[in-house]
Amino acid sequence: MTTNRISTKKLTTLAMLSAIAYALVFVSHNLAIPLVPAVSFLSYDPKDIIIVIGGFMFGPMACLVVSLVVSLLEMVTISDTGLYGMVMNVISTCAFACTAALIYKKRRTMAGAVVGIVAGCLLMAGVMLLWNYIITPLYMGLPRAAVAGMLLPAFLPFNLLKGGINSAVTLLLYKPVVMGLRRVGLLDTPQTQKGKPMVGVWLCAAMVLATCILLVLAFQGII
Repeated sequence: MTTNRISTKKLTTLAMLSAIAYALVFVSHNLAIPLVPAVSFLSYDPKDIIIVIGGFMFGPMACLVVSLVVSLLEMVTISDTGLYGMVMNVISTCAFACTAALIYKKRRTMAGAVVGIVAGCLLMAGVMLLWNYIITPLYMGLPRAAVAGMLLPAFLPFNLLKGGINSAVTLLLYKPVVMGLRRVGLLDTPQTQKGKPMVGVWLCAAMVLATCILLVLAFQGII
């Protein structure tokens, strides 16, 4: 009975996180927020924040499941890139979220969370250079040489900015989200080891977020 109750809570929480992640995708798709003008066909969406929070709570497999569910829903409802877009979404999200969740699973401390998120951000940016080179010419109809010329000046800063924003917001939201889920009885995962106060982490995350926003505004020529 206890196992069934825990499984039901986990499924309920993952379903809720999937719904929130999809809602964020839907809103960001309509807003179409570009980060780098050179790749204006790529817009920012914050779903990875929700997915990595789920991964911190339930492990890297949860990231994979939620990523597949949300990317499939996106493909059949609002995306115009079809299967190519779904594959790119899953690869990007899993490189970031699964990496962060795997490292955090091995070291359930705030330091582990920070290391995991930074590693995930860097891995995602590197992995997407390869996959943009392979897949982007197929669905954009661009010569591969043209895409290769965009990798470092356009795709790399886009993914670093996207990863930086998502990393910073994840660190700002994770603790409050977990505490809220525990209060309403949807989460029974053990608390992380006690460490130094969160203020320093939150300040650093806020600085990273502000820096990324300023860089986006600079790219757009607003400042």
